[in-house]
Amino acid sequence: MRGLGELEAVVMDRLWDRDTESTTVRELHEELAGERDIAYTTVMSTMDNLHRKGWLARERAGKAYRYWPALTREEHSARVMADALGSGGRADLVFSHFVELIGAEQSAGLRAALRGLAARRTPGVS
Repeated sequence: MRGLGELEAVVMDRLWDRDTESTTVRELHEELAGERDIAYTTVMSTMDNLHRKGWLARERAGKAYRYWPALTREEHSARVMADALGSGGRADLVFSHFVELIGAEQSAGLRAALRGLAARRTPGVS
């Protein structure tokens, strides 16, 4: 998945923040138009582009489409982190610098995730 443009990032944030499972271009346009001057066709093109890039899934609903994120915000963040790790030089040094940057709560979360991963990879070990 390629990176996001400014409006694409706004659209994805709005869709990730929605309580509904899917939305139409019209629904999102009405929401965005309350805050900025934006054309319906701009929102439609942006959502179509996000679908073509693999960020949004969609299904026909009458003459329109209903869209929803193909990945959760957390799955997206994990892919961004994996991309950064893959292009950031020596992985051991990237990890070391990363761990120095994160706070205690994030560090505890990382340790819990590693323990959970190890338990899933080694059946019978907890």
